Formats: sequence, structure tokens, C-alpha cells
Amino acid sequence: MDLPFPVLLQTPIPTVKPTRKWIPWPNPCTKSASKRTSRPNSTRVAAAAPSPAVAVAVEADLERRKYDLLRAVQDTQRGLVTTADQRSSIEEALVRVEGYDAGLPVDLSKLDGTWRLNYTSASDVLVLFEAAARLPFLQVGQIFQKFECKERSDGGIVRNVVRWSIPTLLEEQEGATLLVSAKFSVLSKRNIYLQFEEVAVENIKISEELQALIAPAILPRSFLSLQILQFLRTFRAQVPVRSPESRRSPGGLYYLSYMDRDMLLGRSVGGGGVFVFTRAQPLAS
Repeated sequence: MDLPFPVLLQTPIPTVKPTRKWIPWPNPCTKSASKRTSRPNSTRVAAAAPSPAVAVAVEADLERRKYDLLRAVQDTQRGLVTTADQRSSIEEALVRVEGYDAGLPVDLSKLDGTWRLNYTSASDVLVLFEAAARLPFLQVGQIFQKFECKERSDGGIVRNVVRWSIPTLLEEQEGATLLVSAKFSVLSKRNIYLQFEEVAVENIKISEELQALIAPAILPRSFLSLQILQFLRTFRAQVPVRSPESRRSPGGLYYLSYMDRDMLLGRSVGGGGVFVFTRAQPLAS
């Protein structure tokens, strides 16, 4: 029998429960979402330390460049005899070495010590070499730069040591020492300011010929001859450096362009001269 239409409307319709569990959409602000969407930090990866193989290759390349620089200055008589092409090659080799630690501050504890001059283009040093080449009675030996700045961070003392001699009167090459002393202060990462204080002549070592003339070996040495020998050996003449206009000692700006355990490169700011030094043994006092 047909049911009336209203009865169909009143018949309950069974509900069907969902069989799948509801999973919420991940919130990008939650911690778990950040973990799922995080990517490697490219900046942190780029700053990672180089591998040992890369470090060894870089060190080997630096040593080759240092060797090329020393080879370029080898036959220049410390800068006295150079051609335009040689100076250009030396400057290029300098820049190649200087680029390795450009911008890094100089460690004064590593700067401390004695450095031997291998090459310079500074006119105030080349004039010594030129005088020795022209004057037969003058010899210029080794030139050193001695820094005293251990356990310092603001400056120290630098001594320019020039070994020189007069043939037949003094010992060869190292018959006497010209010592130019200066205080230096650190102005920036690489710039130091030199304040010159004193010029001295010391460590007189007379030749055997002169000793024989003063005190002949075949004769008994008198008190006077012994006093003369002792005076010459302990002689030291010093002159303070002062500017006549300001009565202050002159100074100069010096840029330390490169330094490591066995090489020091410097540039005289304003004077235009460059310097190539290598580490030397401490000087005997």
C-alpha cells in the first residue's frame, strides 16, 4: 500500500560515521612545521673551515709566491742595481704575497724579533749603498730591523741596525754598527707611526792591522796602548734626533703590508719605498 507523502518525511535517516580520522592541516607557525620546511643555512656552510687538503694547497701556493719574490730581488744588491722591468716584476710579486692576509691586524708578538733586509727601494737606504759603491774606503754590510714589542698591543721600539766598515782599519763588513732607534705606536690594523729618537755608532771592531799598529805584538803592551784599544772597543757615540724647527724628533708612517713567521713586507707611506725582510737570528748585544 502506498504510504502518504508526510510519512516519508518523518522517517529517520540513519547517519553514517566517517571511517577516516581527521588530520589537521599543519600550521606553518608551529615548531614541527618549521622543522619540516627548514633548509640548510648556506651562510653557515660557506663559513666552514676549509678541508686539510685545501689548506695545504693554499699554504703551498703562498710559499711559491714568497719564493718568487725572493728570487726576483736576489740579484739586485738589495735594490741598488735594478732596471725598470725588474722593479715592475718585484712590485707584482709583492702584491701577490700581500694579498694573502690583507686587512688582518698585525700581531705584535709575531713582529717582535730581528729581520734582515733583502730589498728596498727607499732612497734614504739606497744612498748608503750608493756611497759604498763609489767610496773605496766604505763598506756597508747587513742591515737589520729589530722590533721590541713582545706582549704589547699598542706599540714598542724599533731599531734600524746597519753594519758598516772601513777596510784595513775595521773588520770586514761588520767593523762598526750604525744604530737608529725609534719608538713606534700602532695607529690602525697595519699602520704604525715611527718617532725617531737617537742615532748612535757603537760596536767598533778594529782590524788586526790597526791593532798591530797601536800595540805591536813584538813589543810589550804599555798601559797607554791597552787604554786605546779598550776605548775603541767600548766606544759609543750617540746623537739625539731633533727637528730644528719644532725641536721634536721627526717621524714617519710605516705600513706593514704582510707578515708571517719568516717574511715581513713594509711600505713607507709618503716616501714611496718598499721593504722586503726575512727573519734573522737575534743580534748579539
